[in-house]
Amino acid sequence: MQDVRRNDYDVTNSIQVSSTASVAIAVRDLFAATWHGASFDRVALAFDEFDKLFTGRMPGYHGVDTVYHDRQHTLDMTLAMMRLMVGYERSADAALKLGPERAVMALVTSLFHDAGYIREFGDREHTNGAEFTLYHVTRSARFLGRFLPSVGMDDWVRVSTRIVHFTGYEMKLSDIQLSDGRDRKVGHLLGTADLIAQMADRCYLEKCRDRLYLEFVLGGVATAAGSDGAMQVRYSSGVDLLRQTPQFVRDTRIRRLEGEFGHAYRYLEPLFGGKNPYVEAIDRNLGYLHRVLRTERWPMLRRNPPLFTVGENQLPQVRGMMLNRLKSLWA
Repeated sequence: MQDVRRNDYDVTNSIQVSSTASVAIAVRDLFAATWHGASFDRVALAFDEFDKLFTGRMPGYHGVDTVYHDRQHTLDMTLAMMRLMVGYERSADAALKLGPERAVMALVTSLFHDAGYIREFGDREHTNGAEFTLYHVTRSARFLGRFLPSVGMDDWVRVSTRIVHFTGYEMKLSDIQLSDGRDRKVGHLLGTADLIAQMADRCYLEKCRDRLYLEFVLGGVATAAGSDGAMQVRYSSGVDLLRQTPQFVRDTRIRRLEGEFGHAYRYLEPLFGGKNPYVEAIDRNLGYLHRVLRTERWPMLRRNPPLFTVGENQLPQVRGMMLNRLKSLWA
């Protein structure tokens, strides 16, 4: 294993999280070691269908064109989810264990938690998946509601389409009705995996500045017209977004990771000898960002992470869309 973590590898620098095949193998091995003899077939099929969807090979869909929420993010998140479930299963009392069927549902939900960003053929209104930002989780739930029956998982539709909302902000988490406490626990693990995978990414800072800001503009998050018609600006640039990132990380830790998700990130510790490589990576990113903000030496953010979208020139195209959107807003 290389000493320097590669840009598209996980926090252990051992699994290429831009590769569907590599992540599928890693998840399969953890699954088999945790639930001996349980079938992995539906998860393997879901990995195949995920790859088709995100690479534009699934009939009726364009493939992923969002430059922050690309294929690598979902694979990184799904690996983190698998690790969290293994740690939880090792720690939980027998009556509270998730079991293999619920774990299969959780993995399928992970793989398609951002399916709502994918544009469908026939959509003449939207030019990029980032335009769905404010309601993409609802669209992901809709996709899961169609996909699960196609792989014989009809009984899990009700749970999956609800727990996917733990990855977003479209519903109050207290409003998500689940009859089994184990399903709510899966929701906590799901939301935790989504957050820690992003913030622990080796190129998290560059991706926030150069990619997430673009999505926020197209999705109506960075700027929007207020009720009085006046322009309201939340993020004026990618650099401004980075200036607000330390507060976002603090709030996320307190309100979600520690609070609403009940410090579920700690279930990683049984897998790593009491350590938590995700939290360590997040702390390194935040520490480095503080240095940049203190010195104003923005060239320190010089990593150029690969992009895993359906189009080869997606980033300049999305930048152009972003600039046009800003011009139309200010006009």
